[in-house]
Amino acid sequence: MSEKTDWELKAANLLKAELKRKGVTYAGLVEKLAEIGVDEKEVNVRNKLSRGKFTAAFLFQCLESIGSRELRLD
Repeated sequence: MSEKTDWELKAANLLKAELKRKGVTYAGLVEKLAEIGVDEKEVNVRNKLSRGKFTAAFLFQCLESIGSRELRLD
């Protein structure tokens, strides 16, 4: 299995931090994604964040579904 790149790690950590900041669990994220028409299973979300391998579209879907409007990149 390949090592996560710095960018993958940064993207995964950013999304995990936003979930924590908003108080949203992976199960909650799955529910919120379903509300905007995105069908995901909790295990798949967990794996994507664990691996750090997901599309920019998935990142935006997650951020939109949890109501994130601003991000801190530092």
